[in-house]
Amino acid sequence: MAGVSLRFVLDPDLTPRLRADIVALWTDVSNAGGAVGFVAPVTAVDVHVLADPTFAGIADGPDRLLVGYCGDRLAGLLVFSDNRFALKAHWCVLKRVMVHPDAQGTGYGSALMAEAARIGRRLGHEALHVTVRDGLGLDRFYGRLGYREIGRLPAALRVAPEDDRDEILMWLDLPPTD
Repeated sequence: MAGVSLRFVLDPDLTPRLRADIVALWTDVSNAGGAVGFVAPVTAVDVHVLADPTFAGIADGPDRLLVGYCGDRLAGLLVFSDNRFALKAHWCVLKRVMVHPDAQGTGYGSALMAEAARIGRRLGHEALHVTVRDGLGLDRFYGRLGYREIGRLPAALRVAPEDDRDEILMWLDLPPTD
């Protein structure tokens, strides 16, 4: 990622300021059309419906938060969501993958996902899984990063009346590094 300068932090302290910054980022991403659990328009109050349980899963475990900063500004984040099932402990789901709309096209998303793969290996995961909303080109983005489509849930996401989208299941194997 030449030219991309993000500072990543795994498991930052979930201070009130960081929580507010995450809600603001999540709101901005949602209102810009990002597929992170909502359809625009949303407010911070709307986002708290998902953010608060997400924060609890991080603060109380077993989920892990990865944030990326450009200077002092929160530029992106994702959650390593534990499967909470011993037979699935060797892989992890990435949730709420987002980069600020102002930073789209800068390489921040690719840098965030590369860091997630690096950390995933370090945490002992053999694979990462992410789901994406069809119709936004996200499957192509993840495909360029080595993820492969492993399935679809047809018309699983109703984004508007008479506008159902497939939920695409994407998978990245994390072979051990030497």
